[in-house]
Amino acid sequence: MNIASDPKSIPPSTLLSPEANRAAALASATGVLTVDLDAIVANWRKLEKTSVPAECAGVVKADAYGCGADQVARALANAGCKTFFVATVDEARVVRAAAPAASIYTLDGFFQNTGDIYAAIDCKPVIGDLNELAEWDVFCRRSGWSGGAAIHIDTGMNRLGLTVAEAQGIIPRINAGDHGITLVMSHLASAELVNSPLNARQLTSFREIASLFSGVPASLANSSGVFLGAQFQFDLMRPGAALYGINPTPEADNPMQPVVELKARIVQIRNVERGDTVGYGGTWTARRPTRIAVVSAGYADGYFRAASANDGTRGAEVVVAGKRCPIAGRVSMDLIAVDITDIEKNAARRGHMVTLIGEGITVDELAHHFGTIGYEVLTSLGKRYARIYKGGDAPAKEPAAPLPAAADPAAPSN
Repeated sequence: MNIASDPKSIPPSTLLSPEANRAAALASATGVLTVDLDAIVANWRKLEKTSVPAECAGVVKADAYGCGADQVARALANAGCKTFFVATVDEARVVRAAAPAASIYTLDGFFQNTGDIYAAIDCKPVIGDLNELAEWDVFCRRSGWSGGAAIHIDTGMNRLGLTVAEAQGIIPRINAGDHGITLVMSHLASAELVNSPLNARQLTSFREIASLFSGVPASLANSSGVFLGAQFQFDLMRPGAALYGINPTPEADNPMQPVVELKARIVQIRNVERGDTVGYGGTWTARRPTRIAVVSAGYADGYFRAASANDGTRGAEVVVAGKRCPIAGRVSMDLIAVDITDIEKNAARRGHMVTLIGEGITVDELAHHFGTIGYEVLTSLGKRYARIYKGGDAPAKEPAAPLPAAADPAAPSN
């Protein structure tokens, strides 16, 4: 016997269409991160044109710098990107699902217990140690896998990679043929500094050793390296940060399009008397009767405490009702206070969104206030934000389930 379910016992979210669920989730989210996939594709195409005839890959490690590896890899693959770089095999698995025909390289290297995973998803390890190379050879002989690998040579970073002398030692293997090496690469340590002498030293070293890997494609340039000139581009470029709108030429204007917009919700507006302090430690004092908007973002969401303001230092700014407004006091775990005294009284209300990134506030500007770089800003953006994807011919990622109907989505957290 079939028993009809009581509609009152069914969670409200199961009675809604996907579109309605998405709208409900965004209504209850403390903030919204919007990723413009068309801008990412446009940035890749700009880099690709710069690199001709070299191929332009896409670096999508760390969940595509916090932007969503599945969505970004799919959009780039649809645009014609054929090669991707990730850090781990778990990241490679995500990209393989999004880009079934792509070549995928894993930068963190090869370990014996991951061999079957590499083979299963057709992923190429980037080998930077002779022990790794021996382990990879053993795995290939035992399994019969012939998917190929990259050789990473250290030319001055002193991080991962074979030394130049070690790389010279495997040249007989290259000359013997059937070596299984599909790429030889190195990594620039100071590419963003155009006049750094290390760039020229690394270029000379890499050019000399790469020329001995006869018939093997070579790769040196990262995002900033693309703009150092054609001599740095070789056969394959590996831009990462520039794809996501971070300035690859910090000594000049940013040639890339902005990619992300971040908004957070006002949860309370309060009046503060002259002489009162705001936030932990009482480090910021109101010098006039002040209106404060309390916004639902904090360092748990990737909005760093270093952006705080005190009586002697101006902190970061956010955009409220189209006007830049300064942070007041310390950034806390879940909340920031913003001085909105100078905007019209009714222009900002509880529930309205303010802009943390966007409307002229760039990732690089925020990184300056955070005392870090744009890479860390993007990869730190918290999971509590609802995420929206624009363009790229990719479906929007479903946001988290909405809060229960009884909960107040605008209630401040501690």
